[in-house]
Amino acid sequence: QRADEVPPAAVEFLGQLDSQYFARVFPEDAAQHALLAAEVSADRPARDSVEPRAEGRNDIAVVALDYFSEFAILCGVLAGHGLDIESGHVHTGAPAPAPPAPPRGVRRRPVPVAARKIVDVFRVRPRREPPDAEALEGELVELLGLVANGNAVEARELVNRRLADSLDKPSGSAAVAVSPVTITFDNDPDAAWTVMHVRGADTPGFLYALANALAMRGVYVHSVLIESVGEEVSDRFSIARRDGRRIEDEADQETLRLAVALIKQFTHFLPWAPDPALALRGFDQFLDQLMSEGPEAMRLFASPEGLRELARLLGSSAFLWEDFLRRQLDNLRPVLEDWRRRPLRDRVELANDLGERLKRTPSHEEQRQILNDFKDEEMLLADMKYLLDPDVSLQRFSRGLTDLADAVLEEAVALCHVRLREEHGEPRLENGGSCPLAVLGLGKYGGREMGYASDLELLFVYEGPGHTTGSGIESGTFYEKLVRELRDLLEARAEGIFHLDMRLRPHGSKGPLASPLSLLAEYYSPGGGAAAFERQSLLKLRPVAGDRGLGGRVMDVRDAFVWSGEPWDRENALHLRERQASELVPPGRVNVKYSRGCMVDTEYAVQYLQLQHGAERPGRRTPTTLEGLDRLQNAGLLSKQDGADLRSSYLFWRRLADAQRMVHGASRDLLLPEPGREEMGFLARRMGYEAPSGQEAAAALAADVERHRERTLAIFTRLFA
Repeated sequence: QRADEVPPAAVEFLGQLDSQYFARVFPEDAAQHALLAAEVSADRPARDSVEPRAEGRNDIAVVALDYFSEFAILCGVLAGHGLDIESGHVHTGAPAPAPPAPPRGVRRRPVPVAARKIVDVFRVRPRREPPDAEALEGELVELLGLVANGNAVEARELVNRRLADSLDKPSGSAAVAVSPVTITFDNDPDAAWTVMHVRGADTPGFLYALANALAMRGVYVHSVLIESVGEEVSDRFSIARRDGRRIEDEADQETLRLAVALIKQFTHFLPWAPDPALALRGFDQFLDQLMSEGPEAMRLFASPEGLRELARLLGSSAFLWEDFLRRQLDNLRPVLEDWRRRPLRDRVELANDLGERLKRTPSHEEQRQILNDFKDEEMLLADMKYLLDPDVSLQRFSRGLTDLADAVLEEAVALCHVRLREEHGEPRLENGGSCPLAVLGLGKYGGREMGYASDLELLFVYEGPGHTTGSGIESGTFYEKLVRELRDLLEARAEGIFHLDMRLRPHGSKGPLASPLSLLAEYYSPGGGAAAFERQSLLKLRPVAGDRGLGGRVMDVRDAFVWSGEPWDRENALHLRERQASELVPPGRVNVKYSRGCMVDTEYAVQYLQLQHGAERPGRRTPTTLEGLDRLQNAGLLSKQDGADLRSSYLFWRRLADAQRMVHGASRDLLLPEPGREEMGFLARRMGYEAPSGQEAAAALAADVERHRERTLAIFTRLFA
C-alpha cells in the first residue's frame, strides 16, 4: 500500500513491538500483522490470517486485544480445531517501553489491558481438516467477547468442552503414562520478566495445557517462543504475576512447576471426564487448595492413575466437588489413595467401626464431628466405587448407601437420646415402665434402594404417653426434641442425601414429629384418616433404628392396614398416577421419575400387584422393587418376558436418575435436558455411553429412553388400565 493509505493504527502498532519480533518475521508479514491490528477494536477484538505451507502445514497469525488469558484461549481454539502447534512466537505491544524490574517486594502497576495488542504467529499441522480462517476468527471473537464482559470462566469452559470433543481417548500405555515436563526459571537482574523454559513431549493440547495452567494460576504471559525439537517441544515464556511482579521465590517456582505438570497431565485425561469443563473447573479449585498447603501436598495426587480417576470424578458431579470434596480435602486424600483396597462394608461392620470411634471422646460436639466425618468419608467411598469400579453394580451401591444410613442413623439416634436423657431424665410410661422409640424407614430408604441425593424418609414412633424422670416433661415432648436434635446433628443439604424427610408421618405436616403407637394404630384403621395412597406408601416400611420390639409392633399395625383384605382402589390409584404425569412434568419434557413409562410406572407396577395379591400370600411382600419383581414372576403374576423387561427398565431409570442427580446432588433434578443441549451428551457420558462425539452419545441415550418408555408403558397399560 502507499504510505498515505496505511492506517495510523497500523504504524502505531509496529512501533510498540520489540526488536525480537522484527528479528523473527519477514517485512511483508509484519505489514500484514499491522494491517490486522488496525482493524482490531473492542467490537472486533481479534483478526486472523491463514497461509498454506509445504507438507500440509499452515501459518496462522492472530492479532488481538491482550485480554488476560487470550493466549491460553487461542491455544485451546487451535487445539479444538485439530491443529497441532509445531512452532511459533507471541509478542505483546505496549504504549511505552516496559519499565525496569521493581525492587524485590515492590509491586508495579500493570499496563492497562485495553491499551495493548498481542500478535500470535504459529506454524500448525492439521490432524484432520485444514484451518478455516473465518471459523477460527469467529470463535475467538466470541470467546474474547465473553472475557471482555467478565465471563472468563465461561469462555474457558467453552474452550475446554470443544477441546475435549476433539481429543481421542488414549489407549494402551498412553492411557496411564504421560511424559514428564521439565521446567526451569530464569530471573535476569536486568530483565522485567521471569523467563520460564518448558520442555516436554509434543502431545495434542500440550501448549494449551501449559497456557491454561498459567492463566489459572494468575500468571500473565508477555511473550512466547515455541520450537519443536524432534518429538518434543521447547517453549520459552516471558511471564509475571498479574500485578507485574516477577516470580522469584523458589517455593513459588516449585509450586508453579508442579501445577503446570499436574494440569498438563490432567488435560491428557480429559476425554475420560463426562463433562470436561466441569472437571477442569473443579481441578482448578482443587489445585488452589493443594497449593495453599505447599508442594508436598500436590505430590500426593501426581500419579497418572489418580489423575485419570480424578478427571472422571470431577467431571461427573458438581455436587461432589462444590458441596462435598472442596470442604473436606482431608477426607478426599485417604479415599483417593485407598479406594481400590477398601470394600463397601455391611451395616454391622460400619456400626462397629463408628461405635468404636465415638467411644474415644465423651464430648457431644466431638462425637457429632466424628459421626459426620465418618458418614461423609464412607459416602465418598461408595460414590467413587460406583463411578470408577465396574464391578460395583447399582444394587451393590444402593445397598452400601443404605447400610451406611442404617449404621449412622442408629448411632445418631443413640447420641441424641443420651444427651437429652442427661438434661431431662429417662422417658417413662404412665405406669412407670420404659418408653422406647422405634425409627422406621420409607421410600427408597425403606426399600434399601438409596442412590445419589436420596433423602431418608422416616417415621418416629414411641410406646405411649408418660413423663421423664428428671424435668418431668412429657415423653412425647422428649421425642419431639430428639427428632429436632437429630436433624441438627446429621449434616445434610435440603433435598440431598441424608436429608431427613418426615412428610409421610400420620397427619403429615400437621401431625407430631414423633407419634405414640396408639395414634399410629388409630390413624391406620378404617375411618382413621389415612389416605388411600398411604396404603401403598407403607409397602416400603422397614424398622431401621431404635427398639426392635416396638418396631415389630409398628409393623403389625402396618400389616393390619395394608393387608386388611379391603379391595385395592384401582381407580383412585390410576387417577393419582395420571395427575403425577400431567402436573409434575412440563409439556414436551421427559421426567425420569414421573413421565409415563418411566421409573414410577416400573415401581408402581410392582406395588399395585403386591396390593392386589399380597394379602393371601405373605411371601409376595417385600419393600425392595427388584425382589418384588422376582417374587411376583415366580408366583406367575408376571410373565417371564414382562418381568425381564420391567427389571431392565427399572435399572435403566435408576441409573439415569443417579446420573442426573449426581451433577447437583438434588433429588428433584430429574428433567432430561432438552433435545440439542450439550447437557444431554454429558449425561450420556455419565451413563457410560461410548461414542465419537457428545451428540452421538446423546442420540444413543435418547433412543434408549424412548425404547424403555414404550416397553414399560405397554406393560403397565396391559396390567392395569
